[in-house]
Order: sequence, then C-alpha cells, then structure tokens
Amino acid sequence: MHAAAFRAADLAGSYEARRVPSAELASAVTSLRTRDVLGANVSLPHKEAVVPLLDDLTPAARSVGAVNTIVRDGETLLGDNTDAPGLMAALSEVGAPKSGLAVVLGAGGAARAGVFALREAGFEVHVCNRNLDKAARLAEEFGVSWNAFGDVPWSDAALVVNATSAGLNAPDESPLPTFPPLPSNAFVYDMVYAPEDTRLVREARAAGSRAESGLSMLAQQARLSFLAWTGVDVSVKVFLNAAREAHARALK
Repeated sequence: MHAAAFRAADLAGSYEARRVPSAELASAVTSLRTRDVLGANVSLPHKEAVVPLLDDLTPAARSVGAVNTIVRDGETLLGDNTDAPGLMAALSEVGAPKSGLAVVLGAGGAARAGVFALREAGFEVHVCNRNLDKAARLAEEFGVSWNAFGDVPWSDAALVVNATSAGLNAPDESPLPTFPPLPSNAFVYDMVYAPEDTRLVREARAAGSRAESGLSMLAQQARLSFLAWTGVDVSVKVFLNAAREAHARALK
C-alpha cells in the first residue's frame, strides 16, 4: 500500500516489513531515529509496549493508550494512533450504524482504539473478551460495560466489531464460540482483513446481518499514517486497490 502511495504522490521512499521479537523492540525503535527514516507502523503485539519507548504521544494515542504509527520529527519520535479514526472512516464508508450498542471483541491495542473511537462517536460500548480480567480493566479504564461472551446483550447490538486476531490468515477461526442471535439490522465489522471472507463475516451474512472485513479500515489507517509521515493525503482508493492486488497475488 505504501509503495503505491509513494508512487501516487511522486515521492522517493520505500516501506519495509520487519518482524521484531519483543526482546528487540527497544533497539528497533532506536533504529528509527536516523535521518532517512520518516517513521513506522506498529502491529501486534507491540502497540501498547511501544508507548514508553517514544518521546511523545498525540492526544489520540495518549487517550487510546496504544500506538500504531510512529512519526520521526527531528530527534523526536512521536506516537500516533490512526486505528481509531481509520475505524470510524471505514464504518462510515461501509454504511454501518452511527449509534446504538456496539460490542467490541478483544482487549488488546486494536480493541482499545475501537472502544475509544466508538465511545467518542456516541455509541454505548460493551467489551467482550475471553480473558475476563483484561476485559474488565479495559472497560473500567474507558468507563464502558463488559461481560463474558455468553452474557452479552446480543439482541440489543447495533454493531459488533472484532478487534481480535482470530481469523487472520485462518478463515476457519472465529472470535465467537457460536454466532450470537443478533437483531436483523445489526452490522458486523471484522478488523481482520485477510481473508476478506473470514468465518465471522460468513456466519454473520448467513444469519442475515450485514458484515464487512477490515480491508477498508486497513486502507484508511494506512492513508492517515502516510499523511502523518509525508504531509500528503493520497486517495484511500490507492491503498485499497494495492491491498487487494497484494492479497490476490498471495492467493495464487
């Protein structure tokens, strides 16, 4: 996506994936302080662990408590979170409900961004996670409700957001033991973007709910990261098309 964005913006630059074990996170962050680096993205499982390694945070990243984008500004590394606005842009794009009860599955960095964004947008937010202690801590921090999977008020849910990694590159995995009895107008949004037809998405559609994968969120958060690094706002279609092309190549 970012290679396509550099071409679209007519900028010289490259984007490289790097697998970083937890023990090497601090040294990886230090390596970003060189002059030829614009910044970096941070993925699972480092979105929260990277926070104390940075010099400053944007208000969004500070509120979320997780970072997915690092911007180098001179000798300063600034942590940002484009997951939260990326999610809301994606939900608007796919026509998801704009209010009501939103059930967030998960309690990690992506879930934190989801809970923050949905709460700020005026949703009633409910956290659901297999690790109940983590769900309780997240819910208490953001002032929202939480419960175990079997005790969630599913019949009142307008929106269900999967913020776990269940289903990522494993289409038969689902974050839910069994698909819940959602109302007919409920919308299911799976942050997992590969494959696009995760088990959660398939089961939601089979049950009559509208459902979308996280590809739109992936593109939106990438667009915002690129904007933070370069100051150039490239069309989200560039990121979306590049992601779909890469996914199609991976399936061959």
